Amino acid sequence: MKRYIDFLDRFKCWIAIIIPIMIFSLGVSLKNLSFEGSYRIWFAKDSKILTNYDKFRQTFGNDDSVIIVFKDPNGIFNKKAISSIQRITAKLWKTKYITRVDSLTSYQYIHASKDDPDDILVEDFIKGDLTKDYLKQRAKTALTQRQLVGSFLSKDETTTMISARLTPKAGEKEDISFELMGYINKILEAEHAKTGYKYWTNGGAALTTSFVTIAQKDGSTFTPLIFVTVFVLLLLLFRRVSGAFIPLSVVVLTIIAVLSVQVLLGYKLNNFTANIPVFIIAIGIADAVHIYLVWSMYRGLGVQNKEAVYKTLSKNFQPIFLTSLTTAIGFLSLAISHVVPVKTLGLATSSAAVLAFVLSVFYMPTLLLFFKKSKVKVSQKEQSFVLKYKKYAHFIVTHDKKIVLFVTAIFVFFAIGLTKVKVDSNTIRYFEKNVEIRKSTEFIMKNLTGPMAYEIVVDSGKKDGIKDPKFLKTVDRFYKEFQAKFSDIRHLNSLLDVVKEFHKVMHSNSERYYKVPNNKNLIAQYLLLYSMSLPQGMEINDKMDIRERLLRVTAQVNLVDTSKDLQMLSWIKKWWAKTPYKVELNGQTQMFAFMQKDVTNTLIYSISMALGLVSIIMILIFKDIKMLFIFILPNILPLILVVGLMGWLGINIDLGVAVAGAIIIGVAVDDTIHFFSKYFLAKKEGLNIEDRLSYVFTYSGKAMLYTTIILSLSFVLFMGSDFAPNFNFGLITASALVIALVADLVLLPALLSWKERD
Repeated sequence: MKRYIDFLDRFKCWIAIIIPIMIFSLGVSLKNLSFEGSYRIWFAKDSKILTNYDKFRQTFGNDDSVIIVFKDPNGIFNKKAISSIQRITAKLWKTKYITRVDSLTSYQYIHASKDDPDDILVEDFIKGDLTKDYLKQRAKTALTQRQLVGSFLSKDETTTMISARLTPKAGEKEDISFELMGYINKILEAEHAKTGYKYWTNGGAALTTSFVTIAQKDGSTFTPLIFVTVFVLLLLLFRRVSGAFIPLSVVVLTIIAVLSVQVLLGYKLNNFTANIPVFIIAIGIADAVHIYLVWSMYRGLGVQNKEAVYKTLSKNFQPIFLTSLTTAIGFLSLAISHVVPVKTLGLATSSAAVLAFVLSVFYMPTLLLFFKKSKVKVSQKEQSFVLKYKKYAHFIVTHDKKIVLFVTAIFVFFAIGLTKVKVDSNTIRYFEKNVEIRKSTEFIMKNLTGPMAYEIVVDSGKKDGIKDPKFLKTVDRFYKEFQAKFSDIRHLNSLLDVVKEFHKVMHSNSERYYKVPNNKNLIAQYLLLYSMSLPQGMEINDKMDIRERLLRVTAQVNLVDTSKDLQMLSWIKKWWAKTPYKVELNGQTQMFAFMQKDVTNTLIYSISMALGLVSIIMILIFKDIKMLFIFILPNILPLILVVGLMGWLGINIDLGVAVAGAIIIGVAVDDTIHFFSKYFLAKKEGLNIEDRLSYVFTYSGKAMLYTTIILSLSFVLFMGSDFAPNFNFGLITASALVIALVADLVLLPALLSWKERD
């Protein structure tokens, strides 16, 4: 180690200059840093879920739409509201990236001709002069249209929806989504000026722009804010500029290097990877604080600067190496996730742990070696800490069993809460209630229909099979039983509705005949007549495949917990499994519902893997398998207590909590490793249990306290985010880090004391 310090001292000027130049040169690539928010980023390119979804869209066309909803408390059927629908519909047809527009006015109304009852017409529901009598008659007729009510028109006729379907792949790129929403917002601004209505927007493009906007806002707000917070806290804790500047220099250089590599590899930032700088602060600041604090201590004792650097690195190299290794393992465990942003975050932060270690033991000691003449003085207050550490160690040893039993009781209580925890990966609920996309979704659900959709593709098993009366009657039975079973199913739509409506109209509009006819040829004639009567752009190829074998059923569903989504989707599969037909479930709601499994796996597997690998490393290093339980307990305790509390409070686990699990384990293990490292050093010197604990508190306790204060206060800032996973991440991580500190400074020494007594 002395040769290494001599090398750093000899070339310190070159090292201090060259390393920043190299990293800042690499940082030039950050000018190309950009954001992405498409739904596709959440899935791997070879994901089966994504592959099935792409096949679905190849068969039925793009299911992604821009939704516009507004309400008139006095009823939609007035000239102002209907004219607004007509204008918006007409403008959307001419808008770039839009291939079809459906609305109340363009709804294809099936009815018999007044002049010839045998002549069946299919035409726009509203056309001609918008007189009061005409609109009154349309309002009455609208309530008889099952495809209209609960979809494009609310039952109380006060709320309506306009749906603009996007061209293929239009919703996959965030730049197109922003461009499209720009066009639509201009249209709606003009309409608002004319009508005064509040127009709510929803759909894929609105969701994508919301994701990107919040990611950019959080990245530009919280990262600088956390930097300032960390700098101020370091300044207050160390009371010298170098105490803030030197640890932060390690963090800043690591952030620049990691983000630059991400850009060079072609990655873009998203709602999770936008927090990479914050994770790197958590990774890099702990080791830097430990080094600076011990160096300050030696300098205060009168040790020459070079010797102080040597002693500091000698005492901290092993624990810093181990903490960096275990942190890298902890975050690398996120790479098992099939949720791509989480996987990318894991790879980036694990590499950051390695780089932060290199800078901590190479660049940081070089900077400390520049302090030749100045001597850091230790205040009387700081000197008195040594006596307090001894008193505290005595208290722990005296009451060790009571402490362990008390913590065990708390542990059991909160562990019961784990049974009450639910996982929810609903993308809309990722946004806080004050965010426009969330407000829009809840407005639609409250006033009109289910804002989410299941795409149910039923395979009749043969060409032209969807025209088989037996098949359609089975679909009709599914309609009734599905809606009877789940109240959250607001509306179902397919070609079945067209067939039944035609059959009713053909029989003098009698409700008795709103059913599936028994004649296959008659069904075929209905579908042919309907198809031929539709205007250009309103074809029915989005409802069936070209072989007329597959029938698409769209279910409009309320915004529910993902577990409820999975329950309903499972019911659908089981129901159709009892029939001669097959079913496939698709659509973005289904995709993200099934992503819940990956969220759960990320939380369980990554934490289990991290703890397993770290435990093996600890056994190999400290060579004491009896210590394994004592090592693991303080590290899993914070996570169990916090997640258990979430169960008791009814807070769902989302991606933010899953990611928080990795960083909690990483930081908690860091503190435990520093504790054990100093404990075993004291044990080798032959100290008794009280003196060992006093030794640990002297050389690591203060650093553990400082890093916890810095990180917990920094992460609390995330509670100001409008992105729920970020909010939950901040809340859970800050709480768990405080618990981890208490576990390491109270429970861990009590366990060691009890073990030593036995």
